[in-house]
Amino acid sequence: MPVTTANLGFPRIGPRRELKKALEAFWAGSIDESALRETARSLRAANWARQSAAGIAVLPSNDFSLYDQVLDTSVMLGAIPQAYRDLGAPDSLEVYFAMARGTRSDAEREDDAACSHRQESDGLPAQEMTKWFDTNYHYMVPEVEPGQAFSLCAAKPLGEFAEALALGHRSRPVVIGPVTWLLLAKSRTPGFAPLTLLPALLPVYRELLAQLRAAGAEWVQIDEPALVTDLDETAREAFRTAYADLGSAAGPQIMLTTYFGGLEENLDLALSLPVAGLHLDLVRAPDQLEPALTHAREDLVLSLGVIDGRNVWKADLGALIDRLAPVVKARRAIQIAPSCSLLHAPIDLALETELDPQIADWLAFGVQKLEELALLGLGLERGRYVVADELSANADAIAARRGSPLTNDRAVRERVAGITPASARRDMPFARRIERQREHLRLPPLPTTTIGSFPQTGAVRKARADHRKGTLDRAGYEAFLREETGRAIRWQEDIGLDVLVHGEFERNDMVQYFGEQLSGFAFTRAGWVQSYGSRCVRPPILYGDVSRPRAMTVDWWRHAQSLTERPVKGMLTGPITILQWSFVRDDQPRAETCRQIALAIRDEANDLEAAGARIIQIDEAALREGLPLRRAGWDEYLDWAVECFRLAASGVAPETQIHTHMCYSEFNDIIAAIGAMDADVISIETARSKMELLDAFASYRYPAEIGPGVYDIHSPRVPPADEIEALLRKASAAIDPRQLWVNPDCGLKTRKWEDVRPALTNMVAAARSVRGTLA
Repeated sequence: MPVTTANLGFPRIGPRRELKKALEAFWAGSIDESALRETARSLRAANWARQSAAGIAVLPSNDFSLYDQVLDTSVMLGAIPQAYRDLGAPDSLEVYFAMARGTRSDAEREDDAACSHRQESDGLPAQEMTKWFDTNYHYMVPEVEPGQAFSLCAAKPLGEFAEALALGHRSRPVVIGPVTWLLLAKSRTPGFAPLTLLPALLPVYRELLAQLRAAGAEWVQIDEPALVTDLDETAREAFRTAYADLGSAAGPQIMLTTYFGGLEENLDLALSLPVAGLHLDLVRAPDQLEPALTHAREDLVLSLGVIDGRNVWKADLGALIDRLAPVVKARRAIQIAPSCSLLHAPIDLALETELDPQIADWLAFGVQKLEELALLGLGLERGRYVVADELSANADAIAARRGSPLTNDRAVRERVAGITPASARRDMPFARRIERQREHLRLPPLPTTTIGSFPQTGAVRKARADHRKGTLDRAGYEAFLREETGRAIRWQEDIGLDVLVHGEFERNDMVQYFGEQLSGFAFTRAGWVQSYGSRCVRPPILYGDVSRPRAMTVDWWRHAQSLTERPVKGMLTGPITILQWSFVRDDQPRAETCRQIALAIRDEANDLEAAGARIIQIDEAALREGLPLRRAGWDEYLDWAVECFRLAASGVAPETQIHTHMCYSEFNDIIAAIGAMDADVISIETARSKMELLDAFASYRYPAEIGPGVYDIHSPRVPPADEIEALLRKASAAIDPRQLWVNPDCGLKTRKWEDVRPALTNMVAAARSVRGTLA
């Protein structure tokens, strides 16, 4: 029977981050809107051509975004809060980027005329941002209210379908489904359930589908990843209602797309919906194939996600053909596809010229995954013999990786085997530790600090690039970094910060910097993946056992501390975050790999303490991100994740204060696990949510100290001192002021000094004002 190859989405950043560069040039005023949109058009055209050339039959459209696909959906549906609507037309870039990034105050704007109708504005904050399911991709949280009106405000899916059609590609538009979008949405009205807005929302989806059909779209991909999560009966009924409505609409045939896990108890629900196709993630949940085949109606097109869209290892094509051949024979129509959008994968392995050839032979990036898919389709359609040479080469690569000595270090495995419960316990309980730390550090109430990094200016990036190219020798590069560090230390002293950081000018990325100094990691030059907006990261490739050959941060900390009498934090990235933000080996349990990383970070923390560090921050920005989507898996994950953090942090003396930091996440459900980490101080994002996240810490009676972020660093907006002061007073009403620290939401690497200087100055002034009241 026929088998069709399909792709669910392709990275939009461009092979050389062309979108990032265009966005940042547009925001800086260096290019205009037409130039930005032309860059976007050329990237879309290149993406379709690349996928078509790889042999993919079903190409996606509307998988491209200037910032975020959830934000695109909010704008498309007219779910734009009134404050942003006042800036311009609902589909304007001014409104769109204000929702994504906030706006500067009138005093900060270069073009005051652009906002002259808003007198003496302090600027608008961005919408809340959080992680897209269990990925490191961030989305803009939709904001709705009771009585929310929806309307089809943007023609983006139609425009990009027409764009592809004009280039000769009859694409399948991608749309986030109504139920998932509502389940992701939040309201500022206490107790209001966004899902009750479904009847008002469905007519807009019907209108969109009708217009797509009129434009010539035969299929539409509607993404409903919420189906792989725990759903209550209200949500399940919402799916029935939505697709009873949309399935009968005069629109294209619907490919209902699920990913990031298995449908499990929602499989019967998904199979009962009146849609033409259903996509299953068979990488994360291979066991769901058999029950789906058993219970799916005969005319349902099954899309099988068999190529891993979230990791970089070659697929075992021979094994996949063996498994899928009987399925293809038994079903009327089968599609094969990646497990999810390739948004989460680097674009092209061919751009890598410096990877160890042995390791490179184990890998497949986005383009290579499409080639794997095409080979798989050809082998299933016409027989293994047609692709025999390719299958042989693939089998050789799989076997070589499995048996390579690069992946196995006996000393590391023996050390992990020797871990005991005592290895992950501090020598003294927090209540006694904190008294020693306060006596040792002698900090004022509401101590002020930052999360770690300071702006990576053009000069910093140029020096790093010159050093990498060999035009700046090591001595010259380190002298430059020492000067930058010295300036940062002096400035922090000048504005009155209590606990300083060295600024991390020597670090390219909070994970890559450590991975480059640990065994078992490989690194790319062009393996960029979007994190949010224009922010891209190059995740390390964790292919083997992990150890720390030598100290990684001690010398830079020692230099910074030599410049000041105030405490300088030692800055480390925690084991869970290094694990989550790497492409991790899939040939052993993730917990085992994480314990290896934890021991390496433990060694570094111990060396920092021996050098004199009194405060050591071990960032675990990704702890919540790694949480399984199903509650049934939470306890197992949290047990080993918390153990790994404690393993990294528990080698130091009681007087040494351990800080940790967590990024944009919902903490209510895991607050007990955060408490079990036994950190002395935790800093978290709370500025965008207006201290909403602090409620969990207050109701739990979090025993340690806490720094709720008061400055949203993902926006160019500079918060005024009185706004920060109001946040601090709100925090001190929820948490004992003796527990509170004052800090930004996150590191300041991506900001500009002209934003950072006034924002931190305001933060220190606000802390002093509130501190005086408390005194």
